Amino acid sequence: MQKKLLGMAVAAALAVPAVALAQSAVQVYGTVHMSLNQTKFGDATINPALAPQAQPSGTTKYGIAQHASNFGLRSTETVGGGMTAWFQAEFNVLMERTNGVNDNTASARNSGVGLRGGFGNVYVGTWETPWAQTFRLWDVGTIGGWGPTTSIIGRRENTARTTNFNCVNNSGTPGGAPLNTTALICGGGAAATSTGNLGYALWRRYQSSVFYESPLFEGVQAKFAWMPNMSKSTVAVPTTGAAAVGPLGAGQPATAASDLPTTTGGAVQNQSSWSGSLSWTGLGGRARAFIANMQAKDWTTVGQTDSGYTAGGGYDFGVVNVGATYEKYTYKMAAGAERTAKEWGVGLAVPLGPGKIGASYAKAKKLEGAGAPTGTNDTGAKMLNLGYEWALSKRTALGFGVAKIDNGADQQFTWTNQLPNANGVSQSSVQNGVDQTNIFVSMRHSF
Repeated sequence: MQKKLLGMAVAAALAVPAVALAQSAVQVYGTVHMSLNQTKFGDATINPALAPQAQPSGTTKYGIAQHASNFGLRSTETVGGGMTAWFQAEFNVLMERTNGVNDNTASARNSGVGLRGGFGNVYVGTWETPWAQTFRLWDVGTIGGWGPTTSIIGRRENTARTTNFNCVNNSGTPGGAPLNTTALICGGGAAATSTGNLGYALWRRYQSSVFYESPLFEGVQAKFAWMPNMSKSTVAVPTTGAAAVGPLGAGQPATAASDLPTTTGGAVQNQSSWSGSLSWTGLGGRARAFIANMQAKDWTTVGQTDSGYTAGGGYDFGVVNVGATYEKYTYKMAAGAERTAKEWGVGLAVPLGPGKIGASYAKAKKLEGAGAPTGTNDTGAKMLNLGYEWALSKRTALGFGVAKIDNGADQQFTWTNQLPNANGVSQSSVQNGVDQTNIFVSMRHSF
């Protein structure tokens, strides 16, 4: 009898999660996207300012790369009054063994909780900015994860929370080497470097923010996102020696380890940001157009607001689907100086058999403005990709092709999830002037 009661109790305990799962309509979903690459790195530009660093020569290597592999949970519930409550939690998936070195690094992707109704959709969490979401309306030519949105367009490196000038590692590496912003553990952007990439990416996500999406009206939708000033600080600026002078001027991060503050304190800062977009889709989704903006207060320089806009769209003619975008963003620096980054890109997809031929071209112009680098200012870059994606089913696709980035002598664009660079150390950046070519075979499976 006791065994029967114990068996019934165990069965009931196991049944409870199943009942709860059915009631909350939880959906498990995800994508695994990986590629086999032959990657060729060009020679680094010889720059005397980089003397402490090794100057890698061109090299070719093979490797496996992953492209936004992820998994997540979704749930919805009707709560009355025409409203639906929902939540989503999505995370990166690390598709390689690291012997525990990178355990617990499944950072959040689009994750939040909110209410939908006749008024639209209001939610809080971590999500792509309205600016970032516009890439789906034009970037039709990316194959295998190697495209303009993960390399040049909206790409002035880093993501998540705002810059925090009070982080002890928010500085350049010793010897005056360019700031590797993706190495920052403080979250968010970083100070502008003397050449090359700038502070933060425009194509990714706001963290811990408020979002609103309007209802569709004749194909038109407005979106708005606000990142509040959680990093606000009223602590005085440190004044110990050179620690008060950084690459952007007084009160900004130091550029060498020896210049880091030796006293407690930090910057008076009040960072916040907002982004909005207006998009239109029509003719059964074949025609698309958008415009979006973003403003970021105290992100590059305390007391200054960076800002810019992007616009574009596309049209599916049936025999070819085309898209294009243009963006302009200005980073405010110390003493009234500023740097303006301008990029544009085009993409096309041609249906062929069970798949499509995809191609994209993007160009970054050299940095402009009173704070642009002096001298040659060779900060431009170009990106080209061409390939074919074969749809094996609605959820599985194979791809193959080639993609290349041609960096100017003072530029260091690369792809997200690129293979480790020529020195075999960093995946997040290359040295100035290094061109990269990927020949790849990819596979993507969604569930």
